[in-house]
Amino acid sequence: MAKNIRVLVADDEDRIRRLIKMYLEREDFVIEEAENGTQALDLALNNEYDVILLDIMMPEMDGIEVCQELRKEKQTPVIMLTAKGEEANRVQGFEVGTDDYIVKPFSPREVVLRVKAVLRRMSFSHFNEGDTPPKDIVVFPHLTIDHDAHRVTADGHEVSLTPKEYELLCFIAKSPDKVFNREVLLKEVWQYEFFGDLRTVDTHVKRLREKLNNVSKEASKMIVTVWGVGYKFEVDDA
Repeated sequence: MAKNIRVLVADDEDRIRRLIKMYLEREDFVIEEAENGTQALDLALNNEYDVILLDIMMPEMDGIEVCQELRKEKQTPVIMLTAKGEEANRVQGFEVGTDDYIVKPFSPREVVLRVKAVLRRMSFSHFNEGDTPPKDIVVFPHLTIDHDAHRVTADGHEVSLTPKEYELLCFIAKSPDKVFNREVLLKEVWQYEFFGDLRTVDTHVKRLREKLNNVSKEASKMIVTVWGVGYKFEVDDA
């Protein structure tokens, strides 16, 4: 695996931090720890991490608050750690910009797979070992995706997306009018088949539409629900 990948592990349970750290360090990742929400936010804002593992239930600030504040300044990928039965919190986490979640109790192998999946999809991260992507700007009516700058604009207004929202948009936009079911999107965008929750896809689509709609109703309409099947990216040539 690539060297110098930095991961922040924020959890108030020392045992969990040590376990995650041990397994991720086996992949040669550099791990830093936070034991409460305030410390996690301070480290996240003042350092550059490739991934942040963030527990929901922490003292001082919970994971939802940390992610919400972080998203005001940075788009660092966030994987939320949640306990069973916290479905409402997971949905809330997605709404404030969480990219993925892991349910406690979890397998350390699952954590490693989830982190690798996030890194694999970050095409502009140093995880790609210096590969320089070609100039690539895709222009649709009402929507422009600048792959080089990792930027999306809708009717001339920049749209601030989380890494996972950006990846989801890019994936479906590569194949206009092709319908993708949720299972395929989980596999291709989230890079896993066995741990996925289909509602993850629905929540990200909802957030993506809302952000586009804030600046361009026409751009938001390009993401179409095909009832009973999945989603597609629809281009109106008119």
